[in-house]
Amino acid sequence: MSIDLNADLGEGSAFDAQLMPLLSSCNIACGGHAGDETSMRKALSLAQQHNVCVGAHPSYPDRAQFGRVVIALEPSLLQASIIEQISQLQRLASEQGTKVRYVKPHGALYNQAAVDSDLAQLLIASIKQLDPTLALMGLAGSSLLEQAAAAGVQTIAEGFIDRAYEHDGQLRSRTLAGAVHHDQTVALQQALALAKGMPFPSYTNVPIRLTVQSLCLHSDTPQALAFAQAVRTALVAEAITIRAAC
Repeated sequence: MSIDLNADLGEGSAFDAQLMPLLSSCNIACGGHAGDETSMRKALSLAQQHNVCVGAHPSYPDRAQFGRVVIALEPSLLQASIIEQISQLQRLASEQGTKVRYVKPHGALYNQAAVDSDLAQLLIASIKQLDPTLALMGLAGSSLLEQAAAAGVQTIAEGFIDRAYEHDGQLRSRTLAGAVHHDQTVALQQALALAKGMPFPSYTNVPIRLTVQSLCLHSDTPQALAFAQAVRTALVAEAITIRAAC
């Protein structure tokens, strides 16, 4: 049994360097919601140093709201922004002798693409235009991943360690109470259940079960480093290998 362990990095967290060795994949912010050339180069160097798989983490171009709000943007302009964000990270990765292996949308772009077919197709088209070998990481059980697979794009189904789920498998909105787990015991139990494909409680305590290939931690939560250390220790104790999904 194996599972990928990823985190969103290059977003200004004070402990990216401590998180990176604990991961098998990293999603590097590439300018939409956070990040610049300096932060991207730093994250890429850390990933190379620790043999961590690199993913691009594009967003709605909205740094003011950290990419966590859906913004009205003409599809052609949004696609141009997504392509620009990913291609910039690809260029920097190539200069440093490494490669971007997958794309994981950020924040509102991630959540909206999971349920909006037109936005899903825009993301899929962007990936195929840039590099058809790029995988797409998205919400486990979402129509986004179904559409990507149908289009011949490799998919990585993702589950969240530090986020609460609704009973339908969607993430609980950050605008609502209880959307983020701060209790390590709760996060750890959810991580192990996801890794094993076992049921775990939604926010309303309705059991849900998801099939995932990757577990995510958010580096901008205060408990991220402690959660990562605890989850990695627990996975190893359960004889679950931590390995990149791409």
